[in-house]
Amino acid sequence: MDLDHPLDAEADRLKQDARREKNWKRWGPYLSERQWATVREDYSPDGELWKSFPHDHARSRAYRWGEDGLMGICDRECRLCFALALWNENDPILKERLFGLTNPEGNHSEDVKECYYYLDSTPTHSYLKALYKYPQAAFPYERLVDENRRRTRRDPEFELIDTGIFDDSRYFDVQAEYAKAAPEDILIRVTVFNRGPESARLHVLPTLWFRNTWTWDAAYEEEGHWPRPRLEQDGEDSVQAEHATLGRFRLSAAPGPDGKPPSWLFTENDTNLARLFKTENAGPYVKDGFHACVVDGRTDAVNPARVGTKAAAHYILDIPAGGQATVRLRLSADSEKPAGDPIGPDFAAVFDARARETDAFYEARIPHELTNDERLVSRRAYAGLLWSKQFYEYILPEWLDGDRGQPRPSDARRRHPNRAWPHLYSRDVLSTPDKWEYPAFFAWDLAFHMLPFAHIDPDFAKEQLLLLLREWYMHPNGQLPACEYDLSDVNPPVHAYACWRVYKLTGKPGGRDVGFLERAFQKLLLNFTWWVNRQDAAGDNVFAGGFLGLDNIGVFDRSKGVPAGGRLEQADGTAWMGFYCTTMLAIAIELARFNPSYEDVASKFFEHFIQIADALNHLGGDGLWHEEDGFYYDHLRCANESIPLRVRSLVGWIPLLAVEVLEEEIIHAELPQFQKRLFWFLKFRKDLLKSIALMDRKGEPGSRRLLLALPGRERLVRALRRILDESEFLSPYGVRSMSRAYKDQPYVFWAGGQEYRVAYMPGDMETTDFGGNSNWRGPVWFPVNHLLVEALQRYHHFYGDDLKVECPTGSGRFLNLFEVAHEIGERLGRLFRTDEQGRRPGQGPERRFADDPHWRNLVLFHEYFHGDDGRGLGASHQTGWTALIARHLEDCAQGRRKKAEKRSGPTSGP
Repeated sequence: MDLDHPLDAEADRLKQDARREKNWKRWGPYLSERQWATVREDYSPDGELWKSFPHDHARSRAYRWGEDGLMGICDRECRLCFALALWNENDPILKERLFGLTNPEGNHSEDVKECYYYLDSTPTHSYLKALYKYPQAAFPYERLVDENRRRTRRDPEFELIDTGIFDDSRYFDVQAEYAKAAPEDILIRVTVFNRGPESARLHVLPTLWFRNTWTWDAAYEEEGHWPRPRLEQDGEDSVQAEHATLGRFRLSAAPGPDGKPPSWLFTENDTNLARLFKTENAGPYVKDGFHACVVDGRTDAVNPARVGTKAAAHYILDIPAGGQATVRLRLSADSEKPAGDPIGPDFAAVFDARARETDAFYEARIPHELTNDERLVSRRAYAGLLWSKQFYEYILPEWLDGDRGQPRPSDARRRHPNRAWPHLYSRDVLSTPDKWEYPAFFAWDLAFHMLPFAHIDPDFAKEQLLLLLREWYMHPNGQLPACEYDLSDVNPPVHAYACWRVYKLTGKPGGRDVGFLERAFQKLLLNFTWWVNRQDAAGDNVFAGGFLGLDNIGVFDRSKGVPAGGRLEQADGTAWMGFYCTTMLAIAIELARFNPSYEDVASKFFEHFIQIADALNHLGGDGLWHEEDGFYYDHLRCANESIPLRVRSLVGWIPLLAVEVLEEEIIHAELPQFQKRLFWFLKFRKDLLKSIALMDRKGEPGSRRLLLALPGRERLVRALRRILDESEFLSPYGVRSMSRAYKDQPYVFWAGGQEYRVAYMPGDMETTDFGGNSNWRGPVWFPVNHLLVEALQRYHHFYGDDLKVECPTGSGRFLNLFEVAHEIGERLGRLFRTDEQGRRPGQGPERRFADDPHWRNLVLFHEYFHGDDGRGLGASHQTGWTALIARHLEDCAQGRRKKAEKRSGPTSGP
């Protein structure tokens, strides 16, 4: 164990793991934060997942497809789990998992009602740190439910912090830390701070348990294939765990602060059938045995023989006002068990070394140009991204048909939309958006997660992108699975973009992973073909992909068809396919530089893009462009009439994203067949070239760049006039998803005798139309803002300083498009930077985050942000795509440096 060389230690661990020399990633924060009320766990007759498995059942009912816990870890197959349980002697239940409202209970859909924060993590999870704020008074479960039920959709959500339970600082800060001495030798340190003005008692139960895999196939167990795993006390300070495939582990626990060893509790991870279903239990010890023992005082609820499948070390801590107490444990495989005392003198040294190595790892990867405040935000973003990995199991044949020895699922299961995916076999660690609100994979979310991941763990980024393209995820017809709720939903086709960006971000020219890119490209060809065959109803290169992940962005629910028997021609659906084309073209050109056979494929995507650009801009006249408004719109086609739905939204600026710049010198030198076809097209298909521009590159005679973009220069400028207008799209905190012009005067459209109304809603949706989580009519969303920033940078690469636009519109200040991109990035950064009052706008008006030293540096990464005041909304731990802020802060710092150099000349030095 080397504790003296922190600079490259984590990078070395990543290399060892990638080469399969040491399995550093076998253990990590892969434990979900909510397994109850998920699609996988719903075995109800009517598919009402929120009602069939509520939070009240979670402590008593064994899960089928996963586990959840508080600041916990597990192995990559979620066989053996470790997490914390807490009790403040006032709560009605033992705190073993996070509480939140289900979709019907929340006035703005499901919502976690706890205060917890991801503080740190390395990519191999050699060091992990998280914080949970646990009130000392009784947790206000009923009040949170009742108040949110009382509130309307027009009211803000009622949060835990709003109840006043943290007033006078009467709470515990519970900090969980993990440090790996070896891949399967994990040191655990739990530090509890009493922030209150009086001494307070806390029960801390570090808990080790096996995921229940035995109940679901009793016949298989009887045949002796997989014996039931076992936990057994071994001496007063440890528990031995034995599992058929995981092997043997030992959890050692040091004495508490009072010098006394903890009390060990044992039970079984089996459902309490008597409590939930009024039937006889299989045995006397069940999943909620620790709750019954500690909270209800029922010592008969735990096994006196000290064996089971769930065990806990029970510490009772009396902590003085302002004081702290620490609990130390160590979980080790027999093959890596420490010599001597497992909680001996090297315990603190290992933690210190891993913390130094973590600092060194990020010091080398977060640019020094960032301010200390920005570095903190970036570090927290990466921590949340890494903590949001989750073991995810969803095996469709078993889920559809049920398990041997168990009641057969209801007929409703056979009608579930996921029945069309019988091949899906997911049993992996996946990057999830939010392990409480969205504890499942979401394909287009995951694609964006991989961009910041590429900066800290390139191999994981590439593995995740390839995984969803494998045959046990991708449908045989080429469709990518969208999400657990409906695998057949149609998300924006951004997977190719993510593969291309990760390829470029994870290596320098000449040293990039061409094998990864080629593997991805082969499967992406299937997906592209699915889009062409399934989403272009008329075969005219105008696409309609349904809601495309944007839920209520349209005039009516685009995922359910359109009124009056019409057909929707989507500006964003068509633009996404143009974007897909330019990305696939860029990949094909790159691969053709290594293998000439890809030149033909490059030609295919070049010509397909031209066809899409022509349709978007000129089909039937002006295509989906509206000349008077200077914007793109969806069109409703009824019979021979095409009616523009003239609501200015994100739909109308998605076409700006499809832009690629081709370098003629590369084409000429390395791609002769593509060049031949390209020049033929330029010469003989001038009727289709209205969206292509050629420009001489200054200072290099004879070398030209070719711009492929959906809008030409004039339309680009006109659309940007809308986007950069602060009375329309440009928020102080990024670009809104809907024009603010509809704040006082909603857009109204009549079809089939029915009125459809679209108003600007900068925060949460005020109606239940389009579903509970539909919030695309005004908030700022990170993924699309990120794509817009990158697109503007590509436009600038072509136009340079010859094209400047007014930014903001009406300000009299003209910027080139790189400077416009920088301006949008700076506004996104404002969400997280502290302002002159010490507040981060994304944290909302709560003063604790500005004034209280125990809250000040705690940062949340929300799903989306209020279009006017910037406060975070939706899922509060959506560190997935909102972790893109790390890249934007880095880009902004570099942009500030370039502006300074432009004013004063380049700085000297290397």
